[in-house]
Amino acid sequence: MKIGYIRVSTQEQNTIRQEVLMESLGVEEVYIDRMSGKNTNRPQLQKMMDYVRHGDVVIVESISRFARNTRDLLELVERLSEKGVEFVSKKEAIDTTTPTGKFMLTVFGAVAELEREYILQRQREGIAIAKEQGKYTGRKPTVYPDFDKVYHQWRKGEITAVTAMKKLGMSKSTFYRKVKHKSVKVI
Repeated sequence: MKIGYIRVSTQEQNTIRQEVLMESLGVEEVYIDRMSGKNTNRPQLQKMMDYVRHGDVVIVESISRFARNTRDLLELVERLSEKGVEFVSKKEAIDTTTPTGKFMLTVFGAVAELEREYILQRQREGIAIAKEQGKYTGRKPTVYPDFDKVYHQWRKGEITAVTAMKKLGMSKSTFYRKVKHKSVKVI
């Protein structure tokens, strides 16, 4: 069975180009994730990895749609290989049924990872330049005007932490970070 995996980085991005490719290749089952490929914690990827079985072929439009770093790519392909599943990347013309295909997979995986690192480096450099020019100040901190009042109610045991978070409309991590910051100020 031919199984396709499609990934775009955000909910707003379009999958049509990849879907048309899958249809033209006669793919019978398609799994689509709309999230970053920075790691393998993607629901549809995991569902597909559980679903595939001996004799199946997993097809992707390009390696970067499947994995963003060499380690993840090689681990995913190894898991497929252990199940007797072939891996094909159309853009890079990689087919893991051959020794050359396996070698090329490793090379292209390293190139995809390098490309990602270059993107991040350029982004950091651009932000640094914008900061120097005063054009980039980062996200404005969210102000919680009732924080002190709610914080003291929580400290006195009048309300639970969960209630305090709900009153403030704050996540658990934000609440405890602000509590920690407040405790440090008090000392």
